[in-house]
Amino acid sequence: MASIFSSIVSIFSGGAKPSEGGGSAKAAEPQLYGDCAIYAEPQKEGGQYRLAGRIEKTSGDEVLVRTFIRADMFSSLDDANECTVRKAQQIIDQHGASLFGDGVKQRQV
Repeated sequence: MASIFSSIVSIFSGGAKPSEGGGSAKAAEPQLYGDCAIYAEPQKEGGQYRLAGRIEKTSGDEVLVRTFIRADMFSSLDDANECTVRKAQQIIDQHGASLFGDGVKQRQV
């Protein structure tokens, strides 16, 4: 009986069930750009996805991580993933070596 109600609710709420992972959509495969790995991790908000991701670079035996979240919203997960990768490439190009130059293991950009 409960499954009937959840099916009816999902019809009126856009068909998506709430995610259990705190609002993040499933991450796409990492994209390599230069010596960095880009992970698109859009955050689900209502029926849309907010542009978010992380950039990783291996330095010696350490992995340095830069996370970012932007105001851009998308109705499609594929569009959000695509634009996240483009934004990460732009961040890498604009910051250059200074993106990871401080040696901090993790920070937001």
